[in-house]
Amino acid sequence: MSDAAALRASSVADEQGAGPLVVFVAAVACGIIVANLYYAQPLVDLIARDLSISPSAASAVVALTQIGYAVGLILVAPLVDLFESRRLLTLTLGAAVAALVLAATAPSGAVFLAAALLIGVASVAAQMLLPLVAGMEPEATRGRVVGTIMSGLLFGILLARPVAGVVADWFGWRAVFGLSAALTIATGLALRSLIPSRRPKGGMAYGAFLASMLDLLREHPTLRRRALYQASLFAAFSMFWTASPMRLSEAYGLSHSWIGLFALAGAGGALIAPVAGRWADSGLTRPGTVAAIASVALGFAVAGADGLAEVAWVGVGALLFGAIVLDMGVQANMIFGQRTIYALNPAARGRINGLYVAILFLGGAFGSAITSPLMTHLGWAATAAVGAVLPLVALAFAALDRGDG
Repeated sequence: MSDAAALRASSVADEQGAGPLVVFVAAVACGIIVANLYYAQPLVDLIARDLSISPSAASAVVALTQIGYAVGLILVAPLVDLFESRRLLTLTLGAAVAALVLAATAPSGAVFLAAALLIGVASVAAQMLLPLVAGMEPEATRGRVVGTIMSGLLFGILLARPVAGVVADWFGWRAVFGLSAALTIATGLALRSLIPSRRPKGGMAYGAFLASMLDLLREHPTLRRRALYQASLFAAFSMFWTASPMRLSEAYGLSHSWIGLFALAGAGGALIAPVAGRWADSGLTRPGTVAAIASVALGFAVAGADGLAEVAWVGVGALLFGAIVLDMGVQANMIFGQRTIYALNPAARGRINGLYVAILFLGGAFGSAITSPLMTHLGWAATAAVGAVLPLVALAFAALDRGDG
C-alpha cells in the first residue's frame, strides 16, 4: 500500500471509529493483561513456602512485578509510536506468555522472581492498546471509548486477587499463572485479528526517542497537571486498598473470603467509566474533574469515620461506601485525564500515555509505601485522614485551574 493510500485508510478509520467489537475486545484484553500484575499478591505466602523464599524476600514477589511495570511504561510502552502496532503487540504479549509459563513452572525462588519482573515489563501491552484504540476514534466519541476500555482494565485489577485465590485453593498457585498464560495467548490472537495495523513515521533512534519524552513533558503543562492530579488520587487509592483489608480483619474480624467479597463490591466504582467518558465528550471535563477529586476525599473521609458507628455492620457499610465512591472518583478522573492528553499530540500518544501512567504509578507507590508505617504507628483513622488530604491538595489546584485540562 502506498503512503497516500495508507493515509486515506487511516483517515477513514478515524472517521468511522474503532467499532463496538474492537472496543469490547480491547476492554476485555486490557483487563486480562493488567490482571497479571496482581495475581501474585494474595499468593505470596504459598509461593514463598513452596519455593523456599525467605520471609524477608517474600515481598519482592509483588515488588518486582511493579518495578517491571514501571520500567516497561518508560522503555517499552511508548514504542507504539515507533513500530508497527500489530507486530509490537504480538511480540509484547508473546513475552508475557513466556514469563507466565516461566512463573508457572519455576523450580526455584530466583527463577520465579525473574519471571515476576518480566511479567511486569510485558504487561504494559495494555498501555499500548489503550492509546491505539482511542486514537482510532473520532474526537467527539473518544471519551466514551476510553471509559469503556478503562472499565475493563479496572475490573481486571479488582477481580485478579479473588480469582487467584479461588484457583489456587482448587488447583494450586501454579495453575493461576498457567491459566493466565492461556488467556494471554487467546488475547493475543484476538487482537492480532481485530486491531488494524498502524505504521508510525518512525526514523528516530531509540535514545532520541526516549529523550523526546522529556521534551513532551516540558512542552505540555496539561500533561503535567493531569498526571499530578491522578498521581494524588492513585496514592489515596493504593492507601485505601492496602489498609482497608487490615481494618476489616482487625476491627471487624472478617475472613479473607469476606474481604474478597468486599473488594468485589468495591468494583462497582468501575461502572462510572462509560458515564465519565460521555461527560468528557460533552465538554464537562473541568467540573467532572473537580467532582471526581472531591469524591475521593469524601470516600476516604467517610471510611475513616467507621469507628464512630455503634453497630459493626454500619462501620463496614461506611467502609464499603468509601470504597465505591473512592473508586468512582479515581476511575472518572482517569478517563478525564486520558481523553485530554490524547488530544495533545496524536503522533506521540504512546509516549504521552506512558508518561501519564508512570507518574500516577509513582503516586500509587508512594501511597503503598506510607500505609504500613501509618497503620502501625498511628492507626486507621490517621491513615484515612492522610488519604483524604492527598486528593484535597489536588482539588485546590484543580479548582483554581483555568487551563484546558
